[in-house]
Amino acid sequence: MAFESLSGKLQEVFKQLKSKGRLSEADVKAAMREVKIALLEADVNFKIVKDFVKKVTERAVGTEVLEGLNPGQQVIKIVNEELIALMGSTQSQLTYSKHPPTVYMMVGLQGAGKTTSSGKLAGQLRKAGRSPLLVACDVYRPAAIKQLQVVGKNYGIPVFEMGDQLSPVEISQKALEYAAIHAHDVILIDTAGRLHIDEKLMEELRQIKETVHPQEILLVVDAMTGQDAVTVAESFDSQLGVDGIIMTKLDGDARGGAALSVRSVTGKPIKYIGMGEKMEDLEPFYPDRMASRILGMGDVLSLIDKVQQNFDEKEAIELQKKMRNNDFTLEDFLSQMQQVKKMGPLKDLMGMIPGISGKDLDRAFEQNDPAKEMAKVEAIIYSMTKEERANPSILNGPRKKRIAAGSGRSIAEVNRLLKQFEDMKKMMKQMNQFQKGKRGRLPFFR
Repeated sequence: MAFESLSGKLQEVFKQLKSKGRLSEADVKAAMREVKIALLEADVNFKIVKDFVKKVTERAVGTEVLEGLNPGQQVIKIVNEELIALMGSTQSQLTYSKHPPTVYMMVGLQGAGKTTSSGKLAGQLRKAGRSPLLVACDVYRPAAIKQLQVVGKNYGIPVFEMGDQLSPVEISQKALEYAAIHAHDVILIDTAGRLHIDEKLMEELRQIKETVHPQEILLVVDAMTGQDAVTVAESFDSQLGVDGIIMTKLDGDARGGAALSVRSVTGKPIKYIGMGEKMEDLEPFYPDRMASRILGMGDVLSLIDKVQQNFDEKEAIELQKKMRNNDFTLEDFLSQMQQVKKMGPLKDLMGMIPGISGKDLDRAFEQNDPAKEMAKVEAIIYSMTKEERANPSILNGPRKKRIAAGSGRSIAEVNRLLKQFEDMKKMMKQMNQFQKGKRGRLPFFR
């Protein structure tokens, strides 16, 4: 994942700072040299690294910091604040036109993830109560229109297309008329890309811009391309004018430097980041949350967001009742596991918990990967009948043997799961009794 290497190196530097009761100016400068190297290795723009280190050093060698009670913590606090400022300080949200439809023009080079990002964004806007329309204006790339139709179908978004006989400018104009008739209040125009920036591409995009007067032009860039992403952003902004950036593939093996550089270089905010394949994996970009992730402080707010997006409130209330009444079954257990899986890779979720470092996670997952364990448990439960899931006490020797064979696991693993499940139910029962006991005693303490 992006920033993993940078995060590990920064945490090591700060660990050394925190281990010292007092810091000298030399200690701070030595630490900042390590920070500088780590940022450069993460592919952050050299000028930005130089300015960043200078600002942090100037603030950190002040008397108030060096003579404070926790100088190491103070330095980390300064680095955190400067990282947030570097990435834009606050979240930059989409703006909407006072007179619908609101038009977003999606631009970028081929392969950056423009079409899929258009679909994901449209899907999120629909969930927020909007009525989006995807517009196929890439008439050059083979199967580009078909790809957008598939993406639209996946997210339940209608796609306006007129084949490849009309020009993108004409198609975008017709799309505006169509949206007005069919009450679409948001239009996302998926424009053509190129393998590199050229005048023909820019001229076409300028013509579309003059025709539809977009509320925002959103540039989609690939984080995996590093500093090339920053160069692309500069070029598009200078020739077309960009209102915001969507940075994709930050879940891949990207060093992440582009995310730290692009705001400072272009002055344009990152509005969304792509962290996976699902619609919810196109996340709003919060500079403060990203800084926390980089510094190993976790990202509890994003974790809460993921829980709220993926867990059904009615199901959660029903489950709570079952747990209270000790009616929790293996079917419920399976359902909860599937809800957790919807939130994304477990390693990424655990990385959002404060105090858990990337190295700790790597070690833990090498020894025992929870995702693999969950897959084993799922296989065992799926091999049971509905009656067995609802009442595991009926599982005798022959039934266990059948379940083990059906799931490809051993009888010992089936027994282990059943014991863990019973232990969990006992713990729930004890907690419920404890809660009831507390409620019963409350009047005596008033």
